Amino acid sequence: MTQEWLLWLDEAHSPWLNMAIDELLLKYSAENNIPVLRIYAWNCPTVSFGYVQHYPSKPQDYSIVRRMTGGGIVDHGNDLTYTVVIPPAHQICAMNRIESYHILHQAVKRALEYFGITVTLATDDSPPVDRATMQCFITPTRYDVIGDGEKYAGSAQRRTRNGILHQGSISQSAANNDNNLLREQLVSGFETELDIKFSQYKATSAFLAEAQSLADNKYSSEAWNKFKESPDDR
Repeated sequence: MTQEWLLWLDEAHSPWLNMAIDELLLKYSAENNIPVLRIYAWNCPTVSFGYVQHYPSKPQDYSIVRRMTGGGIVDHGNDLTYTVVIPPAHQICAMNRIESYHILHQAVKRALEYFGITVTLATDDSPPVDRATMQCFITPTRYDVIGDGEKYAGSAQRRTRNGILHQGSISQSAANNDNNLLREQLVSGFETELDIKFSQYKATSAFLAEAQSLADNKYSSEAWNKFKESPDDR
């Protein structure tokens, strides 16, 4: 049976606002009870890093932000970023973490196959890595999308009582740096692989105002980005 999802083809925002929007999409996911695919961009060169990682060295002229998901360090200079938010009643939330990665990355894999490259999902026999310092597009982990010795796509998740927040990044090199075409194929990949019918997501002014406040007070703060001890559930 075809599923009903919401699609948000968002514009470029600051690193802090992007992360705040994702947090609020998860916060209200159980209430809205429909999955959301958000595709977005960054309004400045940005490095994001995983929730449990050490604060990385900041490249010159780059902004930096800690994600609420795990995963590695991501340079957002040449990638397409997307977020999937799954409400708790959805069948994907009944899957374990590995199974949910697999099904969502199958959609990304299908999108990349449009460009004529041979891609597969990474196995679980990769060597152990230090997740405090790992870099996303250098270190494949299980079910990342790889091909020809290159990692094309990776992601990280956060699970709460409100559902799943899945944040992903796809190298634009797979699409010869055609961002618009890559967006189109990502949407098509999800539609085909998961049998989805998308409707347009419309953010309310109240939602955007709450997101901006969260960006200003949390995601742009040193208290969030530079905490040194094991983080609690902030």
